[in-house]
Amino acid sequence: MATKTITVTEEAYERLREMKRDDESFTDVLLRVTGDERDVMKGFGAWKGAGLRDAVDDASDELDEDFKDRQNALFRR
Repeated sequence: MATKTITVTEEAYERLREMKRDDESFTDVLLRVTGDERDVMKGFGAWKGAGLRDAVDDASDELDEDFKDRQNALFRR
């Protein structure tokens, strides 16, 4: 198998190293994360654990509360 040498920043290397499973080479990691464009499941669950749902819920609650405060203030006049 032919090989190529690439240069990556320390940050990129650390990210790849963190993604690397015990039984994988760096080539395996790169192939896994770049995937196959025909893979319909690629990216599924990628945002899991990112806290996005909590952030959306918090923003929604804040907007709802602000709306209720403005509505109450309007009808108290």
